[in-house]
Amino acid sequence: MVTLLCFGDSNTWGFNPATWERYPLNIRWPGVLQKELGERYRVIEDGQNGRTAVEGKPFAGFNTSKSDLVSALANHNPFDLVILMLGTNDLLMRSSVSPDDVGKGIDVLLNIIRNSDAGPGGSAPAVLLLAPPPIGSHAGETDALESAVTQSLLFAERYASIAADFGCAFLNTGEIVRSSEIDGSHLDASEHTKLGLAVAKRVRLIFNRVG
Repeated sequence: MVTLLCFGDSNTWGFNPATWERYPLNIRWPGVLQKELGERYRVIEDGQNGRTAVEGKPFAGFNTSKSDLVSALANHNPFDLVILMLGTNDLLMRSSVSPDDVGKGIDVLLNIIRNSDAGPGGSAPAVLLLAPPPIGSHAGETDALESAVTQSLLFAERYASIAADFGCAFLNTGEIVRSSEIDGSHLDASEHTKLGLAVAKRVRLIFNRVG
């Protein structure tokens, strides 16, 4: 059995922008991923509302990504693959943060995974890095949020570069899904389905499996 960890923010947790409640498991993209991959795979969800990639005083109360990742790797291992998608909240919470700053936070998380023994036989798990979809224009109701919308367009290029340097798999979710028109930062149910199916296809390629 292949074990996967989906580590991310509210879009991995399954925040419904229309109701502010959590989508059911069969709607959330990790749930779609599990159903599509089938019983030969085990998908573990670890999404948290407000989670950021960058840590420090600007994100007091939300800067738990490092400690949460360490805990997840310790509590649920061994993992064959960690699927990581973070960065949207960093831009929304602090206008001075750039995609390069977010990238530095992603680098820290990737190195935590690389230096862990949470993979098979005490090795490090493989990684699939997901670039979050661009923030929608609806979120740009202030100058700060408008900046976040613009900056988020750079996620794909920055994350692709990080993945190449780290030597891990990469998927640009902005080519697959778009942020909800309701709030500009979360995913509608139909987009969760698209994302789950696309990630499943990428996972099969990583493990050279048809099903």
